[in-house]
Amino acid sequence: MSGPTPELPIVVLDALMPTAQRMVINRRGSTVWEVESHRGHYAVKLGHPIEATDEWPAQPWTALAPAREGAVLHRLGLDTIAYGEWEHGTWNFQAWHEGPDLHTLWEPCRKRGSAIKPQTSVARRCAEALADLHVRGWAHGDVQPAHFIIGPQRTHLIDLALARGGRVPEGYDFPFRGCLVHYEAPEIARSVLDTGEAEPTQEADIYALGASLLISATGWRAVEYPDDAPRPVQREAVADGRRRPVKVPGELSKLVDAMLSHAPEDRPTIYEVIKALI
Repeated sequence: MSGPTPELPIVVLDALMPTAQRMVINRRGSTVWEVESHRGHYAVKLGHPIEATDEWPAQPWTALAPAREGAVLHRLGLDTIAYGEWEHGTWNFQAWHEGPDLHTLWEPCRKRGSAIKPQTSVARRCAEALADLHVRGWAHGDVQPAHFIIGPQRTHLIDLALARGGRVPEGYDFPFRGCLVHYEAPEIARSVLDTGEAEPTQEADIYALGASLLISATGWRAVEYPDDAPRPVQREAVADGRRRPVKVPGELSKLVDAMLSHAPEDRPTIYEVIKALI
C-alpha cells in the first residue's frame, strides 16, 4: 500500500472511543497504535499488504496478520481482544503492556567497558512467559527481544501472529515463511530455503530465546554473516551452523550455548531453561 499513513478505522474508533492515541510503529505491512479510552489501555494493530519492489516480492499475508493474531489470542484466552477487517486488510486491539522490551532493558550491558551483567531473573521471566505458551501446546514462531515486554509485575510475550498450535479461521490463516533470520533456528532456515515454508516448533522457540538473550546482552548475533547480506545468504549461514562462540557475561553463557545447539533435540526444554535460571 502506498500513500499517507493510515488512520484508525471507523470500526475501531467506534469500539474504543479513544481519549488519547499515538502511533508507535509504522513499517512495511503494519502500523501499531497506543490507544487510551474509557474502556481501557490498548494496542491497536492495522495490517495491509506489502507491494512488490525491485528488491522484495509482494507480501499479502501482512494484511491478515492482525486478525490471525486476534484469533490466536482469543483461542488462548490471554487478552481482552477484538479483531476484524478494514478496507486495506485486518485489525485487532488487545491490552497494552507497559515496560521496556528485553533489548532496551539490557542496553547498559552492551556498552563498551560496562560492568553491568545481564540479570538471570530477567532471563527467567522471559522463559516463564514463553513457557505459558508452550504449556498450552503452542509454538510462538517469532521469538525476538522486542517481543518480550518486561513489565513491573510480569513479563509479556507479544506478537503472536505467526504462532502455531491450534485452529485459526481459514480466511485469516497463511503459511509460515520464517521470521527475522537473526533468531531463526537452523532447521527453520533450511526448510524455508528448500521449500519456501517451515513449521514453527517449541524447539525453534528455544533457539530464538537463546539468540534473543545473546544479542540483548552482548549486541552480537548468534550466527556470523555480513550485515547487508540478502536473506537467502543469511539463512544459508544459519542452516550451515556458522555460529559464533557464546560469550555472555555472568552465568548465562553455558545455558545460552545449549539453547543455540544446531540439532533441535540437543536444546533444553523451556522447563529445563527455567530450572537452570533459578
